[in-house]
Amino acid sequence: MKILLSKPGLDGHDVGVKVLAHGLKAAGFEVVYTGLRKSIETIVDMAVEHKVDAIGLSILSGTHLVLAARMNELMTERNLHIPWFVGGNIPTFDVPKLEAMGASKAFPTGSKVQDVVEYFEELNAKA
Repeated sequence: MKILLSKPGLDGHDVGVKVLAHGLKAAGFEVVYTGLRKSIETIVDMAVEHKVDAIGLSILSGTHLVLAARMNELMTERNLHIPWFVGGNIPTFDVPKLEAMGASKAFPTGSKVQDVVEYFEELNAKA
């Protein structure tokens, strides 16, 4: 399974997403990292270009609802049917909102790398 990890918006902190990338790679997943400050359009373009199986948005800036809405809109417009998830600085009360907006999973603040790895192991087993 190939996973695109991204840092949308203006947030310049990427230690967490790099730790996640390392954890996913150690678990046997292929990871592509977009780098910092990417637009949702660029992220989706990169997902198509790299033929990934899932997209992860790492958001620490508090703009997760706005970015997730745009992500869902663009995925629908482009008829792209792969799971995408959100993690980072996500309040627990926003998890249901993000999943209702189209995220296949939202990981709230305090989630562990192992939680994400287990989620992808379950997805991979279903594929």
